[in-house]
Amino acid sequence: MSPASQEQANARPKLLVLIGPTAVGKTRMSLDIAKAWNAEIISGDSIQVYAGMDIGTAKIKPEEREGIPHHLIDICDPTHPFSVAEFQERCAALIPDILSRGKLPFIVGGTGLYVESVAYGYDFAEVGSDDAFREEMSRFALDNGADALHDKLRAVDPEAAERLHPNDQRRVIRAMEVFHLTGTTFTEQQQGQKKTSPYELCMVGLTMDRAVLYARINERVEAMIAEGLIEEVQGLLDRGVPADAVSMHGLGYKEIVLYLQGHLTLEEAVELLKRDTRRFAKRQLSWFRHMPDIHWIDACENFNENLQAIHAIIAGKFRLELEYTFNQPFDDGGNAQ
Repeated sequence: MSPASQEQANARPKLLVLIGPTAVGKTRMSLDIAKAWNAEIISGDSIQVYAGMDIGTAKIKPEEREGIPHHLIDICDPTHPFSVAEFQERCAALIPDILSRGKLPFIVGGTGLYVESVAYGYDFAEVGSDDAFREEMSRFALDNGADALHDKLRAVDPEAAERLHPNDQRRVIRAMEVFHLTGTTFTEQQQGQKKTSPYELCMVGLTMDRAVLYARINERVEAMIAEGLIEEVQGLLDRGVPADAVSMHGLGYKEIVLYLQGHLTLEEAVELLKRDTRRFAKRQLSWFRHMPDIHWIDACENFNENLQAIHAIIAGKFRLELEYTFNQPFDDGGNAQ
């Protein structure tokens, strides 16, 4: 075998990732990147997996996908408690399948734990579980409220509490469970995970001036309301999706549920959603700051210039000639043919 052939045989499969906070412009950018690099997109969003949850997740419509395959969108019912372990399992099958078709796998999303777990092959199974403890914490939250449970987490793992919203009860309880079972925090468990990737990884992050991002978030919330978010949430409840389902903890759903249940006025629910989304974006950026290997792009700058900069980053990372790579097939090791 020639040195070049040996190098190709030993090469790790290529994986492209685009991350960034909500409303930063990942969807628009991802389409142009995917077209240029012959990629198929894997959604890295923990709520877009649910069918019927479209407006509140800013889910790209089929007619807007410009012929680019999108995976892990609308794959389960909103009553299903989708998890990071299931996301990993799906990606483990999807990535080689995409490569086998001569395409580049391209994860796009803002759920930091989901993306990071695949990019670095995290192992969550070894911690185990304690169903009795989970039930105890669920009862505590029911009796004392989500904020009281979140305060319990903050007392033992303030970094995890900073990243997790009080209403994300499933992950809050999981973080508490990790500490309960191991005596070490969820944050320490993550930091102990390997930070080497099984892939030849190119990770690009979009960022934006905080004031500009927050203004975009506020505008997006108003647009969601105008597009029919209230009717979407009411329709889910009418279909029998429980208000306390994992899916309904997503931004845009829990706030509107409170309005529909009479706990908030519409104006209060909209303002709460804007506030919660701004805080979520802050937590996303905090999470991403702990991730290695990200090439950051200021999304406030010229879109076309940013796109060209991203193309150059990808070409440099994958050691490919920029002008000869666009729309070329990749082999099952992620190498341009």
